[in-house]
Amino acid sequence: MIKAKNIHKYYDDLHVLKGVDVHIKKGEIVSIVGASGAGKTTLLQILGTLDFIENKTESQLIINGKEITGLTEKQLAQFRNQNIGFIFQFHQLLPEFTAIENVCIPAFIKGTNTSDAEKRAKELLDFLGLSHRYNHKPSELSGGEQQRVAVARALINNPELIFADEPSGNLDSESAENLHNLFFKLRDQFGQTFVIVTHNADLANLADRKLTMVDGKIV
Repeated sequence: MIKAKNIHKYYDDLHVLKGVDVHIKKGEIVSIVGASGAGKTTLLQILGTLDFIENKTESQLIINGKEITGLTEKQLAQFRNQNIGFIFQFHQLLPEFTAIENVCIPAFIKGTNTSDAEKRAKELLDFLGLSHRYNHKPSELSGGEQQRVAVARALINNPELIFADEPSGNLDSESAENLHNLFFKLRDQFGQTFVIVTHNADLANLADRKLTMVDGKIV
């Protein structure tokens, strides 16, 4: 699913990623842990094509059989929309839109018609226990409900790969546990691959594999 080789990243003179190699299989749930500043989020953003690799000629990033490093920005945006879902610590829902409208946004960007997008969004919200929240705006939802809406949004285009950056970091312990269990339920039911950056030891240890980063490298 993901093959990354010799990934480097600099911010001015700061060498953040120092030749990282990662191989993640389809259907795996992989956690990435480490101290703040170790490079976890930077690696996640590069693997998710949100950031770029510095030395493209010496590096390689293949996602779902597609070589990423040679794509244009427009091609990358299309690839992300069709193949990757993102879940962040702060749900990033648009406050002026309802739950179902927020979930539909990636589908509309893909070009899915309104009726099909809304049908799929309702299916996901039902699956996530939010059938009674279709028309509620984020301010009317609890933290756990907001994050589940964000999960539905990440799933709307049926991506094979989900990246999550501290997905339960803003939740209470019960909501966090429910979210963690949901990831495994989704993997078992839909076969998605999950890459999760987390400081939550319980979630990290539940993963199929735990990768530890220290000073820009996986150790």
